[in-house]
Amino acid sequence: MSHTSDVSLRGVEIGYGPVRVLDRFDLEIKASEFVVLLGPSGCGKSTLLNAIAGLADIDAGEIWIGGRNVTWAEPKDRGIAMVFQSYALYPRMSVRGNMSFGLKVAGMPRAEIDKRVREAAEMLRITEYLDRKPSELSGGQRQRVAIGRALVRDAGVFLLDEPLSNLDAQLRTELRIEIKLLHQRLGATMIYVTHDQIEAMTLADRIAVMKDRRIQQLGTPHDIYFHPANRFVASFVGAPKMNFLPGRLSLSGGVPVFRTGDVIISLEGYAFAASPLEGAQVELGIRPEHIAPGPDGQNVVVDLVEPVGSDIYAWSTLAGVQLCIRLPAETRVVRGDVLPVIFPVHRINLFDAASGDHL
Repeated sequence: MSHTSDVSLRGVEIGYGPVRVLDRFDLEIKASEFVVLLGPSGCGKSTLLNAIAGLADIDAGEIWIGGRNVTWAEPKDRGIAMVFQSYALYPRMSVRGNMSFGLKVAGMPRAEIDKRVREAAEMLRITEYLDRKPSELSGGQRQRVAIGRALVRDAGVFLLDEPLSNLDAQLRTELRIEIKLLHQRLGATMIYVTHDQIEAMTLADRIAVMKDRRIQQLGTPHDIYFHPANRFVASFVGAPKMNFLPGRLSLSGGVPVFRTGDVIISLEGYAFAASPLEGAQVELGIRPEHIAPGPDGQNVVVDLVEPVGSDIYAWSTLAGVQLCIRLPAETRVVRGDVLPVIFPVHRINLFDAASGDHL
């Protein structure tokens, strides 16, 4: 790989008729960075990727790649390579033909094409399939070919649009690791679209969580998981989902507490962004693995036990709200058990009930 490029989106707007897809969208991606666009279907992720590629026009704003304004440049002149969800291979061509086709069209010398195809095939472990047709390959092998076809182009930026969503779970895990290793080896800039939070968390240097035509939070996987900017981000990332308890804030002897029903949880030491307001309606969020069994805790009755191999999920109810508690696999717990649990204050996230913003 001879070069890598940064990508800058400045005030990008996209709409189809009266429907806005992206609103005044800004995003700076550093050269060699792996950024994942994560969000539910219909949030504009793929549209944004297509706009970067030059496959979708924008209504306003600018797109810069490698220090060049490419807003109106043709896709072939943007220095990008794209991998689609649907492989998009030519069925009558061999793997070698598929990987070399774009380079032949561009008039590259035969020896250079052969060298690039050979190197990409070795990297992706598909050398033995070079003379086969796509129909003779498995889904995982076809996706490797599609990635190889992008690799042979001397691109500064790789765009990957849900490349693993057509594969089964085990293959997805295998290819996810391949893509991560590939990024480490190439040092290329990669922009990756997915609605799968596991892919996002494992692959990304930074994740842009998208909803309602804009970025809800841009940060490292650690930031997104432990310090979500709002309730949407908190609920979208993590499996099982974060627990949410609706309630209100009050002061008890000068110490802020959270109340829901007859349950009181101390917030002493919680780092509020602004002074807590007496009576404010809030939601307390805490991840299943952060609820800790411990004496002097809130008593909950176990309704359901789900063993998932490495862990056990104990489902219960607190103040009328379903609660998931993640426990080590060796924990002895059965339906009907009473568990005293504590909510460590440094693991609690508070959200404003109306806006969903982190408090």
